[in-house]
Amino acid sequence: MKNVLHETPRAELHGRLLCTRQFVASEHLAGRRVLDIGCGFGWFVLYALSRGASHVSGLEWQEADLETARRHIQSGRVSLQVGSAIDIPSGDASFDTATAWEVLEHIPEHCEPRMFAEAARVLRPGGAFYLSTPFASFRAKLLDPAWWLVDHRHYPVDALVRYATEAGFSVDACDIRGGWWEIAEILNLYISKWVFRRSPLFQRRLRCLDREWLGKEGFMNIFMRLTKRP
Repeated sequence: MKNVLHETPRAELHGRLLCTRQFVASEHLAGRRVLDIGCGFGWFVLYALSRGASHVSGLEWQEADLETARRHIQSGRVSLQVGSAIDIPSGDASFDTATAWEVLEHIPEHCEPRMFAEAARVLRPGGAFYLSTPFASFRAKLLDPAWWLVDHRHYPVDALVRYATEAGFSVDACDIRGGWWEIAEILNLYISKWVFRRSPLFQRRLRCLDREWLGKEGFMNIFMRLTKRP
């Protein structure tokens, strides 16, 4: 993930990241070995540490993507490594919990079953796998500039359930969150980041964004919690 704005991992979260934090059960972090696939700048690594994870492993597909996390996260309970979501460089049953936030849509097309299979392989039986990815609703695709420009993938729920069950997971929770405020924030982010090379404008809107993401229904992103079957 190219750090155009020189962002740093932080504890204060808003919008989708706040929703993500709320979605993860505390018992899947405290005292657990956690794998964060596609850890980016390391925001979830920091959160898992704050919730008492015994060890957190962050994974990115190239060394440059780990530069920010390496610079800002100094802990003996953290390891950051290069690797792919479809070829995780860890042994079988190495982790209690795995996460993949907004990763699935970025792996090579048609490799989704392999990513789910890899997550199942590195989890112990009974381990939890959390993920989020864009939802294939008409509104989410139509109003996502990346869907038009680079064929940013969106997924229907039934496809994710199929990938999960075929890999040996049971589906424990499936929520769809985010709506019109998120659409506005995506446009705000794209224009601010790629045109003006600055942090997003209109930060006062974050309260509205937070309320929307923490609501019960939406049409933007799917959040799933899976359990590896024995």
